[in-house]
Amino acid sequence: MLSKQIMRCRGFLSGVSPATFVLLTAAVFSACMGAGAAELIEVHSSAALRIAIQELRPETTIRLASGEYGNEYYVRNARGLTIEPLDPANPPTFSGGKVAWQFSRCPGLTVRSIVLRGQTENGLNLDDGGQSPLVQETLLESIHVFEIGPTGNHDGIKCSGLDTLTIKNCKIVAWGGQGIDLVGCHNVQIEDCVFEGKAGFSATAGIQIKGGSSHVTVGQCRFVNAGERPINAGGSTGTPYFRPREATSEASNIIIRGNEIRGGLCAVAFVGVDNAVFEENTILFPSRWLMRILQENQRPEMVPCRNVLIRRNEFVFRRQDLREAINIGPGTAASTFQFSENAWFAEDQPHRSVPSLPSREVDGRYGIDPRTE
Repeated sequence: MLSKQIMRCRGFLSGVSPATFVLLTAAVFSACMGAGAAELIEVHSSAALRIAIQELRPETTIRLASGEYGNEYYVRNARGLTIEPLDPANPPTFSGGKVAWQFSRCPGLTVRSIVLRGQTENGLNLDDGGQSPLVQETLLESIHVFEIGPTGNHDGIKCSGLDTLTIKNCKIVAWGGQGIDLVGCHNVQIEDCVFEGKAGFSATAGIQIKGGSSHVTVGQCRFVNAGERPINAGGSTGTPYFRPREATSEASNIIIRGNEIRGGLCAVAFVGVDNAVFEENTILFPSRWLMRILQENQRPEMVPCRNVLIRRNEFVFRRQDLREAINIGPGTAASTFQFSENAWFAEDQPHRSVPSLPSREVDGRYGIDPRTE
């Protein structure tokens, strides 16, 4: 890397007179060395970390020693920043405060293997600063978030205005609003994450996808008592917060595949969504409905909740717990929901396993415990 930077500077200075060369060498060499060189910084204290983020250069990696680093770190306009531990087996911890970290307009951001605990607003907040274009290429990996809130609309991880976002191998336990909240985010992959609710925390959703979000996949995640709506595909967003502003649905082109969803008032709510697939999920013992079909955003340009394919899922429930299998609200196009090859089993009353659906199911299976097949 060093030799490449030297050659770049020599090429820049070729052809100038010897006197000019002498005058320009120091300044240009310094600029060339900093322009494309990645920087690696090791940090062992909160004081050193605050200094490091005040002096960030593009493509910087900060490696944190294990220990306690406090809270309320704010980073803006940092390109290619990576935050990671020196020792992944002993990750650094960020405790208390309103937020642990807020990243605003930080394209190419990677955050991995840190622990966030006890923030009162959001654990991790990532946004576009309310400006265009959307922030590109974000990776969140192996982040553990605990006890956010505890009540009110306070999220484990809040993302607004991001494009090409991957969140994987994260664990979120106890939060007040959403475990992960996506507002106007696009091309998102959430995979192999765990969401666990806890008494005393007013969780409304494990994952919420709203504000014009599109092309979001939630796969191989596990939800345990993860709020009123463990997965909220859609929602109700104020017009200024939509990305793009001209979106006609809260969420579109959503895939929810291969997850285990245990508990919650329902397994999934489709709320003003346009085009989604819910497939190969295991749903265990929701306490009020199996799923909900709703339209909460009543703006005239919003299309009705529609075009959802529900197939090859396993629903295991207790009939005595449910008000109804599918809760359908006004203003929806529930008849456009398609059902096929799902297994439905009422553990307490197998003879009442057949649900009332808004459209006829193709090749459904009823009254046989799919866990024993």
